[in-house]
Amino acid sequence: MTKAMNKLIQNLSIKKSRKQNLPDFIIIGGMKCGTTSLHYYLNCHPEISMSQEKELNFFIEERNWYRGVEWYKSQFKGNAKVYGETSPNYTYYPNWQGVPERLYSIIPHAKLIYILRDPIERIISNYVHRYACRREHKTITEALIDFQDNPHNFYVCRSRYYLQLEQYLRYFSFSNILILTTEELANHTKKTLQTIFSFLGVSNNINIINYQKKLHKSIYKRRNTNLGNALAQLPIMTQINHLPPSLRYHVNKLIYFPFSTAVQKPKLEPDLRIKLINYLKEDIDCLRKHTGKSFNEWSM
Repeated sequence: MTKAMNKLIQNLSIKKSRKQNLPDFIIIGGMKCGTTSLHYYLNCHPEISMSQEKELNFFIEERNWYRGVEWYKSQFKGNAKVYGETSPNYTYYPNWQGVPERLYSIIPHAKLIYILRDPIERIISNYVHRYACRREHKTITEALIDFQDNPHNFYVCRSRYYLQLEQYLRYFSFSNILILTTEELANHTKKTLQTIFSFLGVSNNINIINYQKKLHKSIYKRRNTNLGNALAQLPIMTQINHLPPSLRYHVNKLIYFPFSTAVQKPKLEPDLRIKLINYLKEDIDCLRKHTGKSFNEWSM
């Protein structure tokens, strides 16, 4: 059989398999750990196509599981070598359960990327995000007051990284899971991207991708005033949500900036910080042991 015939058969096979339109990898989190930047970077690679909408939340029963696998397939378009999506809500156990099982039932050979951040800084950033969106009205101290007795605490459970990882290890081999950190992505962007590209089986030649260094920062968050919040409730404003993400960000900034105030990063009270560190210590120690990574850049 000639090389030309082999190549033709290979191309037809790729096209046939691509009709399935299922992703080859998933960025499973964590929230406020740089998933937006990572989604952007990977989409710049000519062999990778990310879903246009960043957070599909398909494998969450309470979100989009009811839409069915055909809806999920429709989110992946183009003619790339590998396809991916990013949903940090996939690491929100025990509040949302069964996500790894559903993911494995549809894409058993998927590769998973779990990007982590200093767990204390992640909690603070998560709080700032929710406060800016007016989903949180308490002070950070009030929001964390019950965390030691409440395993479902919105902020703390997402920073229990090994607990989240354990849920996936029941179904996926650890060799199919890449662990990296926000700090690595920010401080050693090229090297970290090359590691990811090699993991995904695409070219790790950093020169073939055209990107600008990017890292979303909570220090730029703003919270709508009461007038701005009232403006957001107008029916016409909901149409902004249908714009592409990059355009949506700039339109929202333009419209709401005069009707919003900057959100200051809160400082944790010293005793609360110590309680959080002590509470998370066992989980992070297990994470270090299992991954072999030191996470020396963290405050833990």
